[in-house]
Amino acid sequence: MDDRSRQLLKVLIQRYIVEGQPVGSRSLAKSSQLDVSAATIRNVMSDLENMGLVTSPHTSAGRIPTTKGFRLFVDNLLTVNPLNATEAAIIEKTLDGDLPAEVISHAADLLSNLSKFAGVVTTSRKALTFRQVEFLQLNEKRLLLILVTPDGEVLNKILKVEQTYSPELLNEAGNYLTLNFSGLSFYKVQEKLASELEKLRKDLSGLMLKAVEEGGAVLSDSEGSVMISGQKQLFNVSEISDNADKMKSVYQMFEQKSNIVKLLDSLPSAQGVTIFIGGESSLMPEEQLSLVASPFKVKGRVIGTLGVIGPTRMAYERVIPIVDITARVVSTALSQTELFDSERKVF
Repeated sequence: MDDRSRQLLKVLIQRYIVEGQPVGSRSLAKSSQLDVSAATIRNVMSDLENMGLVTSPHTSAGRIPTTKGFRLFVDNLLTVNPLNATEAAIIEKTLDGDLPAEVISHAADLLSNLSKFAGVVTTSRKALTFRQVEFLQLNEKRLLLILVTPDGEVLNKILKVEQTYSPELLNEAGNYLTLNFSGLSFYKVQEKLASELEKLRKDLSGLMLKAVEEGGAVLSDSEGSVMISGQKQLFNVSEISDNADKMKSVYQMFEQKSNIVKLLDSLPSAQGVTIFIGGESSLMPEEQLSLVASPFKVKGRVIGTLGVIGPTRMAYERVIPIVDITARVVSTALSQTELFDSERKVF
């Protein structure tokens, strides 16, 4: 593709993002600042259409970008603007919290408020932590595992066991896990516990291994692993609100949440901001939606992903720095909270 075609495609997409309407050749000629006729532009548009980068929704209308066209735009033609100092200060002030749950909740709200679309934050299942562990014998074959999360939520799981444990041993096991592993993720607890099994009595080690395995599962299944804010704002987008089937599809996507979690978990964790154009995966089939996301870390370890879900014609040059800076500030805030301090042994 030559420079003229690239420039015309860029201008067309920029116009479409702002106006949400097909862009005609005459309008494009005025906006492109290129010394070319409308006829020349029509020829270029025809070539771009043959390449699958633009399409004509109606025979008499102008053209709109395709998913492939948006992908080329965000990968090669986009110029990202730095976030202004006022908004950057708002992000830092809003995310100045003491509890991880507060920081994550505020991040989702903040992303939605600044972008005017849906803000989403997911916590990696491997990074889910507990603050306290207790056991309660229900009968000869069943124990109740009680987990208290860092934000105070109480979760329960019934464990099937092959023996009866004394109240003293159950108390000892709960205290051991709490005092030695509080604030660590379950996969880290499994690593550390495996190296300490020889020091523990057989009945105690078996119980704790089962608790760690089942505890990780119950935390993974809890709704606290994903936080979504502002999804209703997407129903103000004309491409969605004008079509009842699309509104239903978007509503179901946010209600089920599982595909959003899978989509965010599938994104590269080593990179910074990743842009996902709708229709590129069955996890988000709506072509009218896109995702701008970035991982956040605690002490160098990726523990989750946050981002903005908005229309494909969102202002990427504005949303990208919002997501990028929010991820950086969340990483800093969580790294400073005691509940994520791997050196801390008590709650």
